[in-house]
Amino acid sequence: MFMGEYNHTVDAKGRLIVPSKFRDQLGDEFVVTKGLDGCLFVYPNSEWEQFVEQLKALPGQAEGRKLQRYFMSLAADCEVDKQGRFLIPSKLREMAGLDKDVVFAGVINKIEIWSKDKWEEINNFGNMDDVAESMSEYGLSF
Repeated sequence: MFMGEYNHTVDAKGRLIVPSKFRDQLGDEFVVTKGLDGCLFVYPNSEWEQFVEQLKALPGQAEGRKLQRYFMSLAADCEVDKQGRFLIPSKLREMAGLDKDVVFAGVINKIEIWSKDKWEEINNFGNMDDVAESMSEYGLSF
């Protein structure tokens, strides 16, 4: 399970260091793709395979095809080098606005990578009581 928040910097070649707390779980090879809300999603290969199976099972209607294209079109296999770095393809860096300072956020089965500015903008959760209450219908209790 991925959890926690870690700040890092994109180097001049577009590489990032994987936070040490995530390295063992993530492995040396993983997939990075477009995420939601302006971030990137990072999946260990086993989780990626499960996610792809869910995408395959979507109906062939426009919405299903759109989601398949969204997540698969820029998905990239990434590999960690001996210094613990990996290269984020330039199109993914551009899409997420990753220029220099980034935030890795562990989110259960995946990691999200955010530009620090976007993270600070979106990470204002305000009053979560209403959100938590609305999730009770899905079996979430506190």
